[in-house]
Amino acid sequence: MNRVIIVGGGLAGMVLAFRLHEEDIPFLLIDKPSLSSSSKVAAGLWNPLVFKRMSKSWMAEELVPELHRFFKTCERKTGVDFLCKRISIKPFTEDQEKTLWKNRVYQDLSTFAEAQDYKGIPQGYEACTFTNGYGKIFESGNVYINTFLEAGKAFFKDCLVEEDFDYAQLQIRERSVVYKNWETETLVFCEGHLVKHNPYFSWIPLKPAKGEILHITAPKLKIKKGVYNRDGFILDSEEGKFIVGSTYNWLELNDKASPAGLKELEKKLSRMISCDYTVISHLAGVRPSSIDRRPIIGAHPKHKHLFVFNGLGAKGVMLAPYFAGKFVHFLKQKQDLPPEVDVARFYKLYAAH
Repeated sequence: MNRVIIVGGGLAGMVLAFRLHEEDIPFLLIDKPSLSSSSKVAAGLWNPLVFKRMSKSWMAEELVPELHRFFKTCERKTGVDFLCKRISIKPFTEDQEKTLWKNRVYQDLSTFAEAQDYKGIPQGYEACTFTNGYGKIFESGNVYINTFLEAGKAFFKDCLVEEDFDYAQLQIRERSVVYKNWETETLVFCEGHLVKHNPYFSWIPLKPAKGEILHITAPKLKIKKGVYNRDGFILDSEEGKFIVGSTYNWLELNDKASPAGLKELEKKLSRMISCDYTVISHLAGVRPSSIDRRPIIGAHPKHKHLFVFNGLGAKGVMLAPYFAGKFVHFLKQKQDLPPEVDVARFYKLYAAH
């Protein structure tokens, strides 16, 4: 393949860059650091369970092993650590929740969790609220996404152009596209929710959601490499510091931390912990979720040298490595894209655009 041009240096664009590097495919990454990106503020959590339904996350058996392999490979290449495996603690509020937990784990969650319900309070969580025991999820954790992005930019510094992408300078030709002085057969837009401004892919049906998080200090919290999940989450970051999240807002789509978001997060905290805390920072970003909660990947229906890699949403850390691999194999014509993530499922929206 000739050199691929990637537009957007958030989680999707950077994961794709590393995937192309694995396949020895040259690329150019165009990114404007000041542009909106939920990746820069996200906690980067992954969890193979969906707590609301106490069910397995979609394709968890395939996604989680590839997540580990991919990010560990990236750590070795860059010499930077950003992958953290954790035990997630799920407190139960009623006996029915315990019964559902046991049944679900026995049925299809045994790879990731124990059917046992624990009593009391786990070590390090003494300042957290427990009323009826808890369960443990062993196969969970987070990627410090901002650290990953900065490591990637340093590693790919010779392939990185930090500037706004100017759609007016993109020329569509029969066998290629030309952007400024660069010509390519493969230009991939990884713009997150900002794809709404893209004249070629603004028709894809995203359902973006603003999310807000807090960074706090709490001297009595002693969580170490864990996650506390109860209508929100708390995880430790630096020594004595913690990340608290998250909110969902489908109407106010901007990167501004809001008073309403702060109020909601403080309400969540009041149910999760019983100790004092101090807010260090309050951050917001917009998740590029799709309407069917599946990635949106593939070729433009008319301009066959333009592609999209988007729609990763709140589970981007789990989805990106696996489906970036599928996408690269698709670009090399080794295999078709899975139909449930192929942008072709929305071509009718382009026709009506």
